Amino acid sequence: MRLLDRYLLRELLVPLFYCLVGFQIFWLAFDLFGNLQAYQDHNLDWRKIIEITLLRVPNFLNTVLPIALLLALLYTLTNLVRHNELTAMRSAGVSLARICAPLFVVALLLGGATFVTTEYAFPNAHEKSHRIYMTGSGAADQWLEEPVDFRNDATGQIWHIKRYNLATGEMVEPSIEWTHGNIRNVLDAKRGAWVNGAWIFYGGELHIYEPATNALPDRVLANKVFTDRLVGGSPEELQLEIKIAQMSQIEAAKSLTLSLADILEYRKLHPGLEGKKAAQVMTQFHGRIAQPFTCLVVVLVSLPFGAASGRRNLFAGVAGSVGICFIYFIVQRWCLAFGTGNLMHPILAAWLPNFVFAATGLIFLQMRETQSLKLGRWLRSFAKPASPKAKAS
Repeated sequence: MRLLDRYLLRELLVPLFYCLVGFQIFWLAFDLFGNLQAYQDHNLDWRKIIEITLLRVPNFLNTVLPIALLLALLYTLTNLVRHNELTAMRSAGVSLARICAPLFVVALLLGGATFVTTEYAFPNAHEKSHRIYMTGSGAADQWLEEPVDFRNDATGQIWHIKRYNLATGEMVEPSIEWTHGNIRNVLDAKRGAWVNGAWIFYGGELHIYEPATNALPDRVLANKVFTDRLVGGSPEELQLEIKIAQMSQIEAAKSLTLSLADILEYRKLHPGLEGKKAAQVMTQFHGRIAQPFTCLVVVLVSLPFGAASGRRNLFAGVAGSVGICFIYFIVQRWCLAFGTGNLMHPILAAWLPNFVFAATGLIFLQMRETQSLKLGRWLRSFAKPASPKAKAS
């Protein structure tokens, strides 16, 4: 690593650390005071409140990190301009793109770290904080009082469960329906459980309708115990179905709560998914992929304004950069809302803000580079040696 790169990284990382810590504390405090009354209504003690707040940190990083990076970049670049260090680097023949190479590397690393944190390190933090908020316990061993409807399009099975335990996989009054050819099967049981990697149904009856359109079953097989030889699926698939079914359109538009693994598994269960639910799921999918590049877009937008030469335009450049980034985050939320509402294609909704504002930053950066070259040629014209005729005179 060159000495220049080490110097620029040191100049950036110190303000970035302070901005990140400061904004994270501010965001957590704002969330805490905004929900304090709701926490009191749910009779949560201070330990549970702190646990909920900490579990929301990974989700807040998606918003806080780009803002912290923006302010740290503007602080670093304006300092370099104020002390004429950027001018000295340019005078040494180093292009602005090469000077900012370590800044792009930091942006890519931060985006990758955010993706790994939300995708692998804390993929279920949002659900756990919601469980603590609703029940006072982060454990998943709670019964869902509302009935569960689960459709596995891959196997053609329809599940109706009166009560379901998220942790143990226990069911109360499950009913599973599937059709093979012209035969419709309905398995009703008093209780079901996931035991040693297989479904066991107790007090069950298998109703067989042949043909499938019959109103009354042709045969009824009563058994004390039914195994999963006829029924597929797993507790993980049921939990995923419940998780996505409980996600509202407003929640999907506000934040990216689904991981790529969850979405890919859900698509296997519903290969022909269409409509608003498909729009919500696929917008979350492409948004999750596009999200790590937000930090890179922030760098591209801030560079041409923060690196503007001249003291007169310094604060105007900083204000312009902050304004454009603010508009970028608004457009990003609007596109997510349009995508989840099935008003815009999910790929376009996820990637349009990145492409538009990255292109805007590149255009302004090229304009800044062209102006600098013209200014350099104009200054060099005064440094040319005088002609012989001028010396003789």
